[in-house]
Amino acid sequence: MIIFRYLAREALISTLAVTSVLLLIITSARLIKYLADAATGKLDAAFVFWVLLWRIPGFLELLLPLGLFLGILLAFGRLYLDSEMVVLRACGISQKRLVLYALGPASLVALLVAVMTLWLAPLGATKSEEIFSIQESRSELELLTPGRFQSQTGGRQVTYAESFDSESGQLREVFIAQRNENGEPVVLLAEQAERVILPEYGGRFLVLQQGYRFDGVPGSAEYTRTGYREYGISLPEAELAREVTELDAQPTLALVDSVQPREQARLHWRLSLPVLAFIVTLIAVPMSRTNPRQGRFAKLIPSIVLYLLYLSLLTSARSAVEDGEAGVWLLWLVHAIFLTLAANLILAERFWGAQINRVRKRLPHVSWRKSA
Repeated sequence: MIIFRYLAREALISTLAVTSVLLLIITSARLIKYLADAATGKLDAAFVFWVLLWRIPGFLELLLPLGLFLGILLAFGRLYLDSEMVVLRACGISQKRLVLYALGPASLVALLVAVMTLWLAPLGATKSEEIFSIQESRSELELLTPGRFQSQTGGRQVTYAESFDSESGQLREVFIAQRNENGEPVVLLAEQAERVILPEYGGRFLVLQQGYRFDGVPGSAEYTRTGYREYGISLPEAELAREVTELDAQPTLALVDSVQPREQARLHWRLSLPVLAFIVTLIAVPMSRTNPRQGRFAKLIPSIVLYLLYLSLLTSARSAVEDGEAGVWLLWLVHAIFLTLAANLILAERFWGAQINRVRKRLPHVSWRKSA
């Protein structure tokens, strides 16, 4: 029991460290994207934190198995490097028992993954979808930051407002630069502006009040100035890149009753992620065995490549099931293949080690000598 607690603690500490670093990288990249959307007026700055918070469970459902895989590789690799595994082997701890000990922290991580993928990730996707829907119901000009030039409609329009009166909902000292149907620049100035909904004209408009319109070509003296009391501009809708789909936000219980291939593929995908945590644990334990002369990270890169291959095959299988090209059995076939690989690494360790040594002996030996 003491050895089990020791190995479990080492594996969980490494898993926590790796997962935290990976989560920090992912959330930092997303935060930069959300802040860019907020700066351009596509997303309200008050919602940036909440969108990021609700997206974290969706990140963790894939990061936790990867963190567990790398955590076991690093933790057990250190034990081999410090010759602690030699002592454990001398005390009768076989590789099969090491696998059983590693399944302890794997069970905890698999439970967390199940909670994430079956409940928290769909809930977070639903909340994120609600926030994006609220933002899409608002126009770009409604998210205008007073005292700052902002670009809308893909750079075809630039808007500036000196201030915003929250009580009346009006913008003060408005400047708008755009182009007409001929591509010529048009400048609009107004003392104030407000948003007005005009169903008879097909949507929402920004009505400028008490201002001027300037038409002309830069560098030319021919231009016109038109004064107006009210001038309406159709409000462009904010375009947000959706990161969640309807399937991501659909509750797991709702997927159980569905017979559609897309829903069934998503259901079995969610059920397979906790299984992924167990299988990568079975693969990580034998692959963590390292010669002290090789270093702690000797098998890290091949192991990561193997994990990426596993995840890529799972993703491809899910896509094939969603398109109706195969049944849900394809997802579980991928798990069965890698489970077979793990069983070979554990049960046939000496056989594969002998085969690798035999191949090494047949390779030509290259000697390096210093030139005189």
